[in-house]
Amino acid sequence: MPHQSEAIQQAAQALAHARTNRRTIPPVSTSHGIASLDAAYAVAEINTRARLESGRRIVGLKVGLTSKAVQQQLGVDQPDFGVLFDDMEFLNGQDVPTTKLLQPKVEAEIAFIVGRDITGSAPSYSEFLTCLSYALPAIEIVDSAITDWKISLVDTVADNASSGLYVLGDQPVSISALSLGALGMQMDKNGQPVSTGSGAACLGHPLRAAFWLARTMAARGQGLRQGQVILSGALGPMVPVAAGDLVQASVGALGSVSCRFI
Repeated sequence: MPHQSEAIQQAAQALAHARTNRRTIPPVSTSHGIASLDAAYAVAEINTRARLESGRRIVGLKVGLTSKAVQQQLGVDQPDFGVLFDDMEFLNGQDVPTTKLLQPKVEAEIAFIVGRDITGSAPSYSEFLTCLSYALPAIEIVDSAITDWKISLVDTVADNASSGLYVLGDQPVSISALSLGALGMQMDKNGQPVSTGSGAACLGHPLRAAFWLARTMAARGQGLRQGQVILSGALGPMVPVAAGDLVQASVGALGSVSCRFI
């Protein structure tokens, strides 16, 4: 088994190659001995730096593992996070090319837009709230580089929290205008309901999930910036998709968002 730092480099390279070549790989937890959360985030950070060096920009972050049931399944007691880049964003009604993806699944979420920089190493909840501008309905297209989604916690963290693409709704809504925890969600695929849920499924409340992210990034010296998007976590079960599928997610008073896979 290679030295830990060497294993981290090799795991990052394997995941990057998997996405470039659109060929899934075995779990890096077993193939490269990535065993700890710190090592997994180190793998993800290598590929984040590589993408930045290639000209990509960070435009936001996502919270994963916000469902208590999924946390229990993976044996963890907290969410994880991934980085969103400028080439991941699609807008309501756009076609999404499956050629950019490996084995995509969709989740309905609430997205938040950061209205001003979140500063300090441990922002309070009230400080966090005053830094958010709007909420939007969103579809997150999660996509694992690990064959058949056979992932442990460290596998998804190393793979940038299984981030793929995301679709934002059109109409921003003030966060004070809605009871976000009580919002109901229904997601349809090709006109048939495939996932239902509510804001309460997301760490009890979507703002709690977003606050966890804000605190986590602040503690890492990477406070959220004005204009960034936060994908706050799934409101219900994720659903596999393929070319030809039309997906629409309705999130109560936030409205709906849709995309077609081509």
